[in-house]
Amino acid sequence: MGKYSSSVRKTSFREKDRSPHAIWRGIGCLMMLLIPILSIALGYETVKYGLEHEWSIPYQLLGTPILPDLFYKVNILRMLFLPLTGIEHLYAYSAFAVGYTIVIGGIISVIYAIVYRLVGPPRYGPFDEPPPKIKVKRYTR
Repeated sequence: MGKYSSSVRKTSFREKDRSPHAIWRGIGCLMMLLIPILSIALGYETVKYGLEHEWSIPYQLLGTPILPDLFYKVNILRMLFLPLTGIEHLYAYSAFAVGYTIVIGGIISVIYAIVYRLVGPPRYGPFDEPPPKIKVKRYTR
């Protein structure tokens, strides 16, 4: 027994794994693929339905997109973006798709927050001090 060492054996605590479960990573990857595909499809169908029923969609969003002159001068840019000029109402589809992406993401976030609140870990851990029990008296003059 040394002067600065203890004869008591300390048990080592195993650190708990804090990484998310593998299924949550899979669901997240699937959602990153499904949400944009779903929002683009919903945007396309919404614009199509709106045009059939004469909704007041801004005229700036309708028609084919027009590219700046630079895109026509540079061969690579022209080759990449020229197929987009053939899509009728591309701006409307894109605007509705972005809107649906925001709405779907918000709904999923609220649902996740509710589920996490119900099933998630407790607010206070085993090493936390319990919350103070204070009784406040009403102030009267």
